[in-house]
Amino acid sequence: MIKLISRKDLEVQKYNNCVEASIQSNVFGFSWYLDQVAEKWSVLVLNDYEAVMPIPWRRKLFVKYVYQPFWTIQLGIFSKEIEDENEFLIELFSEFKYVSIRMNIKNSLSMFQDYGLQKELQVIPFTKEYAKILNSYNRNRKRELKKAKQADLTEKWDDSPKVLIELFQSNVGKRVQKIKDQDYLKLYKLMNVCIEKKVGELLTVYDENNQLISGAFFLKYKGRVTELVCSSDFNNRNNGANTFMNDRAIFKYERNFDLFDFGGSSMENIAKYYHSFGAEDQYYYQLHYNKLPFLLRLFKK
Repeated sequence: MIKLISRKDLEVQKYNNCVEASIQSNVFGFSWYLDQVAEKWSVLVLNDYEAVMPIPWRRKLFVKYVYQPFWTIQLGIFSKEIEDENEFLIELFSEFKYVSIRMNIKNSLSMFQDYGLQKELQVIPFTKEYAKILNSYNRNRKRELKKAKQADLTEKWDDSPKVLIELFQSNVGKRVQKIKDQDYLKLYKLMNVCIEKKVGELLTVYDENNQLISGAFFLKYKGRVTELVCSSDFNNRNNGANTFMNDRAIFKYERNFDLFDFGGSSMENIAKYYHSFGAEDQYYYQLHYNKLPFLLRLFKK
């Protein structure tokens, strides 16, 4: 039996144990992570926490709807054994008339393919040593690394989250108008919690004048390293800084992890950039369901 349980009524230990032991386990599903990024969230729970599906939701115009919080990449269903995912989606769609959320790479859709759009993310499996990974970079990446060396760039691994957020706000943030001040505050708190739990790490890159020019925050969980957020100084992009930053992360993590996840994009130009490091694609579904009344459907199109 699947039932919807509110955050306040959740048996947190059982829930987190399910996420950790699940076939689809990732860091985004844990209660402590969702508490940082989601204003409200509930969980679809199978029996005694045999499988769970966290549901971030909001309310607007008296309507509850499901959304993907900033700073999460994959959510979806987490199960200790293979479960009928359709049963979860039947319950989800009976509770919410509007749903827009990313599933994870190990979730599939059968009955509800019409509500799923396949998306991609880019990863580098660490099945070979760094020297061979480096050799698989394309000519542009190798050229950019030469620029970085000539520019005398340096890496730093213990910076404050604040410096990366400020860099992101001044550059990427200006192109993504939907990110509000409260979202950056959530990111700041999230990064600090991840660092405290030793699942997060910050890399920044400085030029010869000690000017911050690039950086990224990485999540480390069960052999997978994920680039959660990154940015470069758009006014200082002729020195290979972004390529250097990603290369230094790959160099560091290759020794102790199984997979490097760029955080992914289905945008052709961004995906092409990640592919230039020799990355390959993984796929997941973006779930989109809209059964709102006609006028509200136009509002949440």
